[in-house]
Amino acid sequence: MPRSGGEGGRIGRVETFLASPRWLFVRVETDDGVVGWGEPVVEGRAEAVRAAVGVLAEYLVGQDPSRIEDHWQVMTKGGFYRGGPVLSSAVAGLDQALWDIKGKRHGVPVYQLLGGPVRERVRAYAWVGGDEPEEVRDALTAQAEAGFTAVKMNGCGPMTPVATRAEVRACLRRAETAREVLGDERDFALDFHGRVSPANARRLLPLLAEHAPMFVEEPVLPDYRHALPDLVNASNIPLALGERLFARQEFLAPLQAGVAVVQPDVSHAGGISELRRIAALAETYGAQLAPHCPLGPVALAASLQVAFTTPNFLIQEQSIGIHYHRGAGLLDYVIDPEVFRFHGGCLLRTDLPGLGVTVDEPAVRAAGRKGHAWRNPVWRHADGSFSEW
Repeated sequence: MPRSGGEGGRIGRVETFLASPRWLFVRVETDDGVVGWGEPVVEGRAEAVRAAVGVLAEYLVGQDPSRIEDHWQVMTKGGFYRGGPVLSSAVAGLDQALWDIKGKRHGVPVYQLLGGPVRERVRAYAWVGGDEPEEVRDALTAQAEAGFTAVKMNGCGPMTPVATRAEVRACLRRAETAREVLGDERDFALDFHGRVSPANARRLLPLLAEHAPMFVEEPVLPDYRHALPDLVNASNIPLALGERLFARQEFLAPLQAGVAVVQPDVSHAGGISELRRIAALAETYGAQLAPHCPLGPVALAASLQVAFTTPNFLIQEQSIGIHYHRGAGLLDYVIDPEVFRFHGGCLLRTDLPGLGVTVDEPAVRAAGRKGHAWRNPVWRHADGSFSEW
């Protein structure tokens, strides 16, 4: 039996599993039998991340798993070429697994190793799909009836670089519908998903202000971060971004521009180790943390460990019931779904060791034998030119 205290054995094996609908799991086992799980994935590029995990595993096997920070430094900086989503995501999943091992060895949740909890529950939001106003209305009503106090939905479909009045009205109708259904006591956020040009964002944000979204996410693509100061000044709506940023250095300019909510992903931005550093950086600017997480159970469990110990945490994304997933869901890969049961739209703190979730290993292995090759859609405008998805 693995010891509950002490540092124990060395890393003996690293395995990866491509699991439907679009995830990649990593299993790290020590030579004395302690297993840690992580979720290293770039949605649509899972195979590339899997290859990167294999390269990093050459370094990790034989190492002491307790030296998490040292391993993080080597994995991120030990090669001459650094960074980018594939490498950062590979590091992220391995980092999660090492924290899982450390928590299990000491018999405590990871949040205790990060300084202890600052809250008893984590507020989460639910995703709302639908393209037509009545579909959106029905989906919003269902999530409110399920007890969620906040929802998020896409602000628009494909949008031309200089939007028509009809495109603008369609976005405004979504916000109007959300406010009508949710009232003043519940929140909604709009995700522009990088589909909106800087010119369209400057136009839309003042018009949306009367509906008081909790935040507008990815108001423009990360390529246009230089436009953020103008967008921050365009309205009083808090702006959020970060799912496509992969290191704390990349968050500095947006924070200096006045972005109010940072959304790093624990499976993309270097794992638990880097997520907590990004949160601390944001705190110095009075910004809040809302981790991006439309992924699987290990990513959500890892995000929660950070949320429970982060003073400037705002709200948690989660993928249960999300419209992107087909064929499998988050709860299909866990032994006990109780840890992900919502109470008034919140997830409760537990004292379970490590990441606090028991992965259904046979289910993961079975999914891994099937694999997947998920790719995001490629959209085009009416004239045939490329459109952001």
